[in-house]
Amino acid sequence: MDESRRGASAGGRGKDGDGAARHEAIHRAISEAIIEQRLKPGARLREDALAEVFGVSRTGIRKILQRLALERMVTLTPRRGASVTRPTVEEAREVFAARRLVECGLMPCAAANISPAEAGALRDLARREHEALRSGKQSTAIKLSAMFHERLAQLAGNATLAEFVAGLCSRSSLILAVYGHPGHLGCESHDHSELLRLLEAGNGERAAIFMRRHLKAIEASLSVVEELEDAPDLHTIFGA
Repeated sequence: MDESRRGASAGGRGKDGDGAARHEAIHRAISEAIIEQRLKPGARLREDALAEVFGVSRTGIRKILQRLALERMVTLTPRRGASVTRPTVEEAREVFAARRLVECGLMPCAAANISPAEAGALRDLARREHEALRSGKQSTAIKLSAMFHERLAQLAGNATLAEFVAGLCSRSSLILAVYGHPGHLGCESHDHSELLRLLEAGNGERAAIFMRRHLKAIEASLSVVEELEDAPDLHTIFGA
């Protein structure tokens, strides 16, 4: 398998005998499986099965699942264990409402702080996102879009709000993966480029208005159809 199956020599070993780098790779593998919908909403994630698939301890898997739960990708339920989070219609609305309140409010500061170097890095993210969509790599495009919005929030200079936006983007990624449409993210492909143009021009107020329209378009594109999912075949999903 890929790096998620390699030994822990690439990183330090935790108290449970698992490598830190290995844990990071497993976290990434599970996150990608959720975003790519190889693991469906509601699918149970048994600690013993994951430990066997990845060749690490149950303690290590438990830590990874706890981290995913903090990111709202996984839900931990007493006596039932872990399962892939199933976003509801109400949750989706609340997440996008929160994003509009926070991200739009950050645009004036982002416009005041953006530098040519930052603009270039953001433009590269927008380009890669567009290329991923054109290539049919929906999960990659979703991740790049989240990175774009997180970087914008960081530009505003408020670390607390930037961290909050990062959490909202993580939840949005799951919502988009589950309820979005293949081939697009519910907005025009040039939206991020236009947003950058406004920020570089120092027009934070117009950027805020554009951001609100951008986020509303994404939310409006969602098609919520909830489906039940049986226990997944983890060996097949992770190529073990």
